[in-house]
Amino acid sequence: MDKKVSVAFADESIQEAYFETREENPKLYKFLERATDDIKKDPFYGIQIPKKLIPRTYKQKYGIDNYGNTICPMHGG
Repeated sequence: MDKKVSVAFADESIQEAYFETREENPKLYKFLERATDDIKKDPFYGIQIPKKLIPRTYKQKYGIDNYGNTICPMHGG
């Protein structure tokens, strides 16, 4: 049985910026949508940050216990 995976925004301002990107920078929005879909398919997509390195404030403020990162090809890094 597959476990349900959800992707959430840390706060409303980040969610608003995400959706504003749709018109302001369609290429970036397309990348973000693909990354979101990839995370939903595979929660371990990207670079997993070791639990002991997740900032305590993130754990307390957002109630997270897993944290990952992915590289945006548009960033140039």
